[in-house]
Amino acid sequence: MQSHGLWVMGQRAGGLPVELAMAPMRTIRAADAKKVYAHPGTQVARLERKDLLHRVAFGYYVVVPQDRIGTNWRPPIEAVAAGIATAIVGERIPVLMGLTAARIHHALPRALGEALVAVPKWHRPIRLSDRDGTIRFVERKTDQLDAEVVATELGKCLATTPEQTVLDLAHRPQLGHAEGEAWAAIKALLPRCDHELLVEIATQQRLRASLVRVERIGTSR
Repeated sequence: MQSHGLWVMGQRAGGLPVELAMAPMRTIRAADAKKVYAHPGTQVARLERKDLLHRVAFGYYVVVPQDRIGTNWRPPIEAVAAGIATAIVGERIPVLMGLTAARIHHALPRALGEALVAVPKWHRPIRLSDRDGTIRFVERKTDQLDAEVVATELGKCLATTPEQTVLDLAHRPQLGHAEGEAWAAIKALLPRCDHELLVEIATQQRLRASLVRVERIGTSR
């Protein structure tokens, strides 16, 4: 397991408990500090002041990489979405989707203010505190999505494949409040898609109408 320069097994690094430094996606809830501190609120605030933890939303923090301490580091919203969702539902369960997956696949030139993540059970949106942004949770059967492991600044997580992403975008282009970007992302991702896999996913998930829209975009390129 990689240490990211933050901790040594069985010890503390810079005052950060191993139990927190080892959190999946390097993201913790304030409540997690109860496992290691008698007075978690006071200690989390201390770690934040020392720039060992960065607060991304009320009650949610990410571990700051050692080489980023004191640099006003802020993780990308896509990584934050995966981290927060992981802290809520568990590791390798949430799946970045829609425009957020498109961003992960480099099909969007800029980050958006709303990140989308699929989870098995709906959760209210979470407003970020370190920027003008929101994490929006979409209830889906995540184990049935065509997803792949991707790398982020906070660690590895799941995101929908290019094929699943274009079908999702065509199905609900307004999700994420950036419909223009959705159609542009479909065009950017289509050359990377396997048509047979597109048909297979569309058939299994009853997204035939979305497939037709995607194919029309493909023929108009």
